[in-house]
Amino acid sequence: MAGRARPQPQPQPHSPSASTRRRERWLVVLGVALHAVYMLSIFDIYFKSPIVHGMAPEPPRFSAPPAKRLVLLVADGLRADKFFEPDERGRYRAPFLRGVIEEKGRWGVSHARPPTESRPGHVAIIAGFYEDPSAVTKETVSIVLPIDILGYLVLAVACGLLYLRFIKDLFCVENLGYTDGRPILLSLILYSIKVDTLSRLAVQILFPYSAAAYLTVPGVLIPMNMKTLRQFQGLLNRSFEDAKLRQLLLQDKLVIFLHLLGCDTNGHAHRPYSNIYLNNVKVVDQIAESMYNLMESYFNDNQTAYVFTADHGMSDKGSHGDGHPSNTDTPLVAWGAGIRSPKFLAYTDKPDDGFRFVDDHKHDMPTPQDWALEGFERVDVNQADISPLMATLVGLPCPLNSVGSLPTHYLKLSKADEVEAVLANTKQILNQFLRKSQMKQSSSLYFKPFKPLANYSLVLDQIEDLISAKDYENAMKHSEELRSMALAGLHYFQTYDWFMLMTTITLGYIGWMVNLILHVLQSYTSFPANLQKRTQVYAKNTSVKVYIVGCFIMGFSSIILLLEKSPLLYHAYLFMTIFLWTRIVQNFEFIKAVWRELSNMPFKYTMNLLNISVIALFILEFLVMSFFDRKLYTWCFLILGILASSCVAIFIQASSALAVYVWLSCWFLSLFTLMPAEIPENNNLVIFSGALIILTAMASRWMATNNNNFWLYLTRANKQDPQFSKLFFVQVVFVAISSIMVWISTSHRSQNKQLHPLHQMINWLIAGFAMVLPLFSPSSVLSRLTSIFLGFAPPFLLLSIGYEAVFYSAFAMVLMGWIFVESANLYCSEQNGSARRSSIVEGSIFGYDERCLQLSDLRIPLLFTILFNVAFFGTGNFASIASFEISSVYRFITIFSPFLMAALLIFKLFIPFMLVICTFSAITKVVRIPRLGCYFLVILLSDVMTIHFFFLVRNTGSWMEIGNSISHFGIVSAQVVFVLLLFALTNIFTKDIEVSSRQLSSRKVMFVFMGSRLP
Repeated sequence: MAGRARPQPQPQPHSPSASTRRRERWLVVLGVALHAVYMLSIFDIYFKSPIVHGMAPEPPRFSAPPAKRLVLLVADGLRADKFFEPDERGRYRAPFLRGVIEEKGRWGVSHARPPTESRPGHVAIIAGFYEDPSAVTKETVSIVLPIDILGYLVLAVACGLLYLRFIKDLFCVENLGYTDGRPILLSLILYSIKVDTLSRLAVQILFPYSAAAYLTVPGVLIPMNMKTLRQFQGLLNRSFEDAKLRQLLLQDKLVIFLHLLGCDTNGHAHRPYSNIYLNNVKVVDQIAESMYNLMESYFNDNQTAYVFTADHGMSDKGSHGDGHPSNTDTPLVAWGAGIRSPKFLAYTDKPDDGFRFVDDHKHDMPTPQDWALEGFERVDVNQADISPLMATLVGLPCPLNSVGSLPTHYLKLSKADEVEAVLANTKQILNQFLRKSQMKQSSSLYFKPFKPLANYSLVLDQIEDLISAKDYENAMKHSEELRSMALAGLHYFQTYDWFMLMTTITLGYIGWMVNLILHVLQSYTSFPANLQKRTQVYAKNTSVKVYIVGCFIMGFSSIILLLEKSPLLYHAYLFMTIFLWTRIVQNFEFIKAVWRELSNMPFKYTMNLLNISVIALFILEFLVMSFFDRKLYTWCFLILGILASSCVAIFIQASSALAVYVWLSCWFLSLFTLMPAEIPENNNLVIFSGALIILTAMASRWMATNNNNFWLYLTRANKQDPQFSKLFFVQVVFVAISSIMVWISTSHRSQNKQLHPLHQMINWLIAGFAMVLPLFSPSSVLSRLTSIFLGFAPPFLLLSIGYEAVFYSAFAMVLMGWIFVESANLYCSEQNGSARRSSIVEGSIFGYDERCLQLSDLRIPLLFTILFNVAFFGTGNFASIASFEISSVYRFITIFSPFLMAALLIFKLFIPFMLVICTFSAITKVVRIPRLGCYFLVILLSDVMTIHFFFLVRNTGSWMEIGNSISHFGIVSAQVVFVLLLFALTNIFTKDIEVSSRQLSSRKVMFVFMGSRLP
């Protein structure tokens, strides 16, 4: 265990061979392919469509349906509290519907499931299922989603659009009821098919709204909603002249759908507490009353049922999408034929029975007192429950893919009919389960059934027997239990392949990381030469056999997947994983040798390895959490400032001024992650930042002339370049001009003046020339980095609108502090003789005076990973990208050009990344470690985060929550390409950086693992 390390033979100097370079190119290609394929896996795991086909409809066995027709009114964006609560004068905003609740019908709150958007809301209400979550990838394009809905005829009146198309040979008409109108939200094409079956509906969502101009016109949706009503009234009037139309309208099982957009659009534009939004609630109530009067006067048979609800609510900020109660809670009012009358009760607190709605609300939550509805029974439902309610009212089968549970407390049925309705609802859900079970069993070599429903037929027979015996209470109980088990079975088969896929992908990532570690150990560390020779002989003799076995396993796995009719991507996932582990087995002898070396090391070295591994994992988990709360970086840099300054003062024993500088720069940077991600406009800060950038550059310029101690690593005091002063002056002038142009363009915009073309041209020229000038700066480390800092400052300033301009300087100060500390550490280590002179080998190790990696060098990739993330999260987050201020690109472009604007925004985001990578490249040259080896370590660290994000992908929640979870996983996965491309790009600026020649002659040193060697 503890003791002195055994003397080891010294490795001979060598440089990367052609085979090593070729192997690294293939490794990079493999990494790109692996991450691209595995990124697609989340759509096979988390985002599979729940829709199945081939089930037979289950109509309820009624003697007669409760209603002949139904009217569905959907007030888009109407939240429950604004509908039920009184206004400031104590009057209720919806007096007609309020009277319905108190005198004619039932009421409750419909709980929507995130994402609370219009399309998922309408699909849940009409089709009874929660939209395929993979639609998150299609939100901004035209989507055609085939679903089943109730009814033979749906009159779709959507924001002025009335468009009906029927099969010609059934109704003998080509078109019916086409009126003028602009499709804003829903384009409904309805096809009627055979009697007693379901219609087919294609829902096409158009983004962005074609009526986007309406968002800023107060009250324009009020006449638009009234126009919707007038169009329907005109249709009824035409039916008196058109016999075929009247015959169609007088059919049973007619469903009329009115979609009212006013609340949603005015809520976005003016917020839900504005008078415009609240007045629209009154208009919606007036339309409901008018619609009721029209229907009763036209049909005059009391056989019409009415359902009033909303697709989603509206947050106080005028948005929707997440799971906040203001977005998920919507009103539900039902009255008319087949609907129970109000039930009066004395309000008492009811115990929580453990039931949760789809928005995770508790069952029987108390009704707010200001609604004044405690005396009327409240029946809450999940949004998908509305679909079977409407189907039952008109005597139709529930939609085939519906997962809604029939809310019987709304229905006025006999006990026998009520049980029959619930049983039909149960059979419809059970049919989905049986179809999914059949599909999975037909394609599985080893099928695992859902055991709780193994004897479902016996339960159905028992229910039928109870109905025959008129034991309706027990029949209802058994039907509801069977329905709950069927819903659980649907979830079971929806996630049937999860374990296999997630295991395959996880093993693939682990195999990739092990391959990276093996490559770094073999190519960038100082293992004894005899160990390398032994493993090479083994590899030559066995690699062919290992690959043959790997190919056999791939072929066998492919046959199994083909027999199970698995998608092609399943083959790719499995092949990639098997290939990676085949490569690991090929290096088995080398792995054993590494283990022997570790076993023979003193105990303190083993503990050192474990400690560093635990610290690295802790830092990586911290970075994962920072994706959800960027304020964590504030604590990170507060602690880092104290630790780094203490390390400089105590262990490195450098100057106290350096310790104070590192401490203050870290604390200065910690302020920015406390600021809002959506940057408020403050151009005075941008102008001030220009002065701060100049002062920072002047301080760096002064340090570049310092000839003492460790500064010589960063300067070339013996090669003073007189041209540098002129170049430095030109760059400072460019920064000053950029600040002036920020002030001029802001003044023009504040006066509603368009940016002058001359000013626009100056901005483009300054930004372009400034980025070229660093190429002509001196090649010493500090001089080149200062020039790069000044070169990217003008475009960053011109694209800034607030505190992010100051962040640029603060971030650069921390990067300078990093390279200062690394130089001081190297200088003091050599001065104190801690470079292990016993292992010095005269001459170059890799070329460019690079040395082997040692375990302590892991700090450099770790710090790079932290700063790489801070480069993004320091001034924003993923949500702030989509909501950037348009004025940030105003100084370059004054017309609306989405692609150019997006390009400028992305370029601005890239600038801090460029600074980090330039500093990282310079540090690898100062410390003399291979940059490509560090690149592989960075990818290794990022893939530890990738595995964590893989398990954090969400398929529930708002579009933003789902999208962010995909973005987190995708961005970290893409770092294998992203970092490499930025390395190639920044290499233009850093490839000719030189370390002072004075040190090169005396410090051609090979460092070894933990002070002796790195296995």
